[in-house]
Amino acid sequence: MNLISKDFIRNIVPQLDLLNTLGGGIAQATMWIDKREKGVVVRVAAPSVSPENFHVVLNNNVLTVLAEFRHTPEDKLAAPLFSRTLNLPATLDLSRIDAVFEGQELQIRIPYRDAATEPREINIKQR
Repeated sequence: MNLISKDFIRNIVPQLDLLNTLGGGIAQATMWIDKREKGVVVRVAAPSVSPENFHVVLNNNVLTVLAEFRHTPEDKLAAPLFSRTLNLPATLDLSRIDAVFEGQELQIRIPYRDAATEPREINIKQR
């Protein structure tokens, strides 16, 4: 006999996570930073957070990833679930940043700058 349906569990988990957050706790979000050959991938996994509730904000060289909870998409009131802030190094090309939600994970991809655009000292030749 199955007393609790899968739909009930699927609907109650975000509510419990929200109550935990409102009670002073935090949502169980996990963030990884993977260094790859062509750039950096910031990966964020948060249980029961849908893609439309994630927000990625880039302000100068500061990247903020946050998620909010809305009972329905039309709700004007949103409760914050989590927020993470990263200071990005100058070696990353912030003009080519993009974000993709794949599986149950948000991926923010930031390529490295072209080596030709990096400052370097020029040797002075004498004639």
